[in-house]
Amino acid sequence: MTDNTGSFGASERPEFLPAGEEPPQGPSRGSAGDPPPPPGAYGMGPGWAPPPYPVAPRREPRGPNVALFAALAVIIALVAGGVASWGTFLLMRPSSGIDPGYTLGTPPKPPTARPPDSVAGVAAKVLPSVVSLEVKGNSEAGTGSGFVIKGGYIVTNNHVVAVAGKTGEIRIRYNDRTSSGARIVGRDPNSDIAVVKPDVPIKVPELPLGNSDGVVVGDPVIAIGSPLGLSGTVTTGIVSSLNRPVEAGGSTGSDYALINAIQTDAAINPGNSGGPLVNTAGEVIGVNSAIATVGGSLFGESGSIGLGFAIPVNQVRRIAQELITTGTARTSRIGITIDQSYRGQGVRIAPHAEGGAEPVTPGGPAAKAGLRPGDVILEVDGRPVSDSRELIVTIRSKAPGDVVRIKFRHDGELRTATVTVGAAPAPSTRPS
Repeated sequence: MTDNTGSFGASERPEFLPAGEEPPQGPSRGSAGDPPPPPGAYGMGPGWAPPPYPVAPRREPRGPNVALFAALAVIIALVAGGVASWGTFLLMRPSSGIDPGYTLGTPPKPPTARPPDSVAGVAAKVLPSVVSLEVKGNSEAGTGSGFVIKGGYIVTNNHVVAVAGKTGEIRIRYNDRTSSGARIVGRDPNSDIAVVKPDVPIKVPELPLGNSDGVVVGDPVIAIGSPLGLSGTVTTGIVSSLNRPVEAGGSTGSDYALINAIQTDAAINPGNSGGPLVNTAGEVIGVNSAIATVGGSLFGESGSIGLGFAIPVNQVRRIAQELITTGTARTSRIGITIDQSYRGQGVRIAPHAEGGAEPVTPGGPAAKAGLRPGDVILEVDGRPVSDSRELIVTIRSKAPGDVVRIKFRHDGELRTATVTVGAAPAPSTRPS
């Protein structure tokens, strides 16, 4: 490495110009023979110093950043707490995840009773008296429900047992899992009610029959039966409407029935047919018979949509009693033929004979009360009737001998008549 430092020659010395000072006076102290310095120039002799550099301004000290320190303290505390908790867990947990001392305790003492009017209380009382029916015919088979009434008889729907006919087989299965054969006592397609009798005496309590005239919309109800063959099924709901004209049983022929139904939102499905609809006292207020489906048909194969229908027990009581005592049941009527082509208000009696049938049966209940062909029936017992189905189910819900008040229009004039309900002629042969 070459050292290039050394003294400057006279001709090599740099010139430094002062910053605004006058040059000193007097002879130059340079080397002998050197020319005098130019005016205004300094020499670099003793006492010379370069002009001072500017000094940077001094910064005032600041106080500590409190917010930053607080945030750091919180973060440190959280991290420390997490580390401590994790360390504690690692120290105390069993290595395999099994804790020999772990326990959930013993189960509490179960309740031994339910209030009698609760769903559980009513179900406990009613279930022993509800049965499942397995029915076989020549080419058909099906299941349904029923319930025991006085004398060991079992009430069910006509459409449940109709496939058995005269040569079919009926098997009754009870709530205690025992079973027995049964035979048809009588069945009534017009009301969709049937009564069967077990082949052997049974020790099942009868269900009390209530009064459907006292039922109001909103009453809580319980439906019990064997939907889809699942015996002993209990569902709950309320009475959602009354006096619904509903088609039950088959869709045509002798299996067709019109009922003045109790409507409920208690879940009812195929297989519930013939089972009881009971109130909170455990009394039967109806016989479950039909459901509405999304497609609009009744008692289809789809499940419950919250629209179930039951035959009022007051009608069931009369029909069942007649079937047990005579083997047949009377169908209530007032002796008129309805004009199905009429589209106005109310229900019109046919103006002329149709198919050999007189519009008003001579000597029948309507004729005796003064109704004539072409008259338009508007109300029965103060309740308007808007179509023929409503009129039919209203009359059929009455017993022969009951008296009803009918408001009607005759030749543009409003009139009221008192009609004693009659009955259709009994069938010439006893139903199978």
